[in-house]
Amino acid sequence: MLVHPQFDPILFQFGPLAVRWYGLMYLLGFILFLLLGQHRAKRSNSFIKVDQVSDLLFYGVLGVVLGGRFGSVFFYNFDSFLHDPLYLLRIWEGGMSFHGGLLGVLFAIYLYQRQYAWGFLRTMDFIAPLVPLGLGAGRIGNFINGELWGRASDLPWAMVFPQVDYVTRHPSQLYQGLLEGPLLFAILWIVSKKDRPIGVISGLFLTFYGLFRFITEFVREPDRHIGFIAFDWMSMGQLLSLPMIASGLLMIRFAYSRQHSH
Repeated sequence: MLVHPQFDPILFQFGPLAVRWYGLMYLLGFILFLLLGQHRAKRSNSFIKVDQVSDLLFYGVLGVVLGGRFGSVFFYNFDSFLHDPLYLLRIWEGGMSFHGGLLGVLFAIYLYQRQYAWGFLRTMDFIAPLVPLGLGAGRIGNFINGELWGRASDLPWAMVFPQVDYVTRHPSQLYQGLLEGPLLFAILWIVSKKDRPIGVISGLFLTFYGLFRFITEFVREPDRHIGFIAFDWMSMGQLLSLPMIASGLLMIRFAYSRQHSH
């Protein structure tokens, strides 16, 4: 029987300054975004210059943090907000939502790219392959913190999370880390090596992330204060992923049909 190591969430501390594993995973994601983005910007067909990647990162970080917090509060903890509106501002208490962060990034990048008239979808096609490794790092942070654990399982690699109970559970954070991280990155990076119709890479990101998230939610314990949203099996994560899958497929179809019509 495997047991979660129950890592100390604080990597090291200097007086009141604490460096947490989860924050370090975010930092790693941002560094990977910058390095991969600079690599993509050096391609002969890139419309984004190397020194503009750091600006994209800055706007993206704002979108992730603000959108992620708003999404966590309004999608998952709205009751807490109704009882205490200042809960929205208490970021140090934790709580980030991928779907909220995605909306925040979309809005922030839309504002930034307007000054260069790059085109929103064209810009997002550049950004999409830079994101998955950071998502995977974030899931490793979830695992280190022993949060967002899986449902009960008797598989050989099932794990006990002592902070929850002594039931063996899916290490669903690792499943999500693998699918949303290296696998999604490989798909997007390989496909984006060749010129594709505008919107295809963004559409693939939405489709595969939504699909991977929808699948892994079957083995992830739903938020206890929310439970299942519909049909006694659909979680909030699955409900929010369905529009991603539908939007992604429509974007891909529209991108190729527009190319053929020209």
